[in-house]
Amino acid sequence: MGELSALAAHLSDSLPIVASGLLMDLPEGMRKTVLDFGADEGTDGFCLLRGVPVGELPKTPQAHEAHVLDGHPTNGTLMLVADLLGSLTGYQDEKSGALFHDVHPVRGEETRIENSGSVAFDFHTENVHHPLRPDYLGLLCLRQDHERIAATRVSSVRDALPLLTDEQVAELRKPQFHSLYPTSFARNIAGPRPSAGPHPVIFGPADRPFMRFNSHNTQGSEPEARAALRALTGALEEVCRDLVLAPGDLVVLDNHVVVHGRSAFTPRYDGRDRWLRRFYSLRNTPLWAQRMMWHPRVLPAMTEIRGVL
Repeated sequence: MGELSALAAHLSDSLPIVASGLLMDLPEGMRKTVLDFGADEGTDGFCLLRGVPVGELPKTPQAHEAHVLDGHPTNGTLMLVADLLGSLTGYQDEKSGALFHDVHPVRGEETRIENSGSVAFDFHTENVHHPLRPDYLGLLCLRQDHERIAATRVSSVRDALPLLTDEQVAELRKPQFHSLYPTSFARNIAGPRPSAGPHPVIFGPADRPFMRFNSHNTQGSEPEARAALRALTGALEEVCRDLVLAPGDLVVLDNHVVVHGRSAFTPRYDGRDRWLRRFYSLRNTPLWAQRMMWHPRVLPAMTEIRGVL
């Protein structure tokens, strides 16, 4: 991975808007693995890269510090992987449009169902409420939890659906579900969290289905819809894979095929707590959205695009 380290270091101080000319410089094995994964030919919905350089690290932050790793080599690495699949993308409503998210516990937010918490975080599609959800996301482990037990939980709709009845799948394909905005998008919203929908939970071809689901935020109003959601949750749990990521492990997820979650762990707030870095990648951004973006890689606020899609 020496060539990757050199390439990442070259990029990290000033991330380019377009990195296409550099993608062929990625190590051949890594590039092939990512491109094969992006071809969407399997059922897993994720790929795992090991031995990714993480470089020198400061103490794990104990508060929301968006710039703690500015200029860090992992910025270049994650940008290259994201751009190999699509385009590195941020959301104006989430972390002020940051392109890299530091996932670590924050004191006082232990029970929040988002990346600053440490309680169990059940299965979810990333940004389930959004009309332009990420096509892919990546999670790079910088530091494990003290006990080395915290797992990134991954579950594929293509493995889960064969465990459901035809009637349950048909119910999940109806556009009758609503999904609340995740709390990470609603920190500055007064009153109840808004919701998106109606939308189906399962969509796409029968032999290559896709999923839009958050076990915390997706709701059905009819008894049959709620029963189908419970059955789906059970099936996803049955086929789940628990990945205990070690430093240098980068898992890349197809956000339309797998849902992911996190098992609980106990933070100590001693500078050595669990720390991941996250990126989003989007294959295509509609022209109308591009013309509304204040930064070429940051999607507009939901207040500007709600109802467009």
